[in-house]
Amino acid sequence: MAGTNGDTIGAGERFDPAGDGLARAVARLCAGQLVAIPTETVYGLAARADSAAAVAAIYRTKGRPDFNPLIVHIATIEQAQLLARFDDRAVALAQRFWPGPLTLVLSAMAGNGIAPAVTAGLGTIALRCPAHPVAARLLAELGLPIAAPSANASNAVSPTCPDHVRNSFGPACPPILDGGTCAAGLESTIVALREGGGWQILRPGPVPQEQLVAILGQPDEPSSGVIEAPGQLARHYSPGKPVRLNATTAREHEFHIGFGEVAGDITLSASGDMAEAAAQLYASLHRAAGAPQGRIAIAPIPQNGMGAAINDRLRRAAAI
Repeated sequence: MAGTNGDTIGAGERFDPAGDGLARAVARLCAGQLVAIPTETVYGLAARADSAAAVAAIYRTKGRPDFNPLIVHIATIEQAQLLARFDDRAVALAQRFWPGPLTLVLSAMAGNGIAPAVTAGLGTIALRCPAHPVAARLLAELGLPIAAPSANASNAVSPTCPDHVRNSFGPACPPILDGGTCAAGLESTIVALREGGGWQILRPGPVPQEQLVAILGQPDEPSSGVIEAPGQLARHYSPGKPVRLNATTAREHEFHIGFGEVAGDITLSASGDMAEAAAQLYASLHRAAGAPQGRIAIAPIPQNGMGAAINDRLRRAAAI
């Protein structure tokens, strides 16, 4: 695969942001090509969001259904306000949680230049300002919004390090801007702000509901039907093996992921720390997927705080 500056790009080649990797990533994105980029949540498969061809390459590479919209990553609130209508609530949330792991689903501005496939034909757009320093530098230097779903095959376990990205895509893997291991390890919380004052959590994540309620008040009742944001499909984050939840002990031929007092073959957090468990979740599922056992068992995870987001991912991973 040829790079924009004439160099040869091997499958999954790592770009070093401490060297010329950032400039190479910017050049590829400007040219409408794909780059896997780090964020504080998971690695994203990035392309410029204003190019229909570049966005089509995301869907094609991931094998992602085209009714599943993408998150647009931006550098600043001011850039986001060119793409969507921000009311006082949206401004308050952005000022409180950006840069960070919160995605806002807002009414899209007409003529915002974003490729229609990004929003999957909806009248809303999902926006996030990532906190990872490499992603922040990339967006600042690029000067364009990028679409960036998780950098893995559709429905598979999300990647939290470059090796996960390379293993997921194999020979089709794009270059990877190497930002190390993701700190949060769990995709962003997605909040939809409705016209007229209502709101909903479309996907639980690192920003817990309690913090959102303190700003927005109580949410609307969950709705069903239309897929408005990533992570809403019933089956997602699949390790490719049957998954049994709330398992305090392992059965025969099960790889056991523990938590707290349940040790398991590996543990999300021996101390029961939810942030540690979130950061270890996908790495543990990747390890379980590669284990010789044909099935996976996972210890009970409390529902409080970030446990709601962890359990959301586990339920979708276990879905048949």
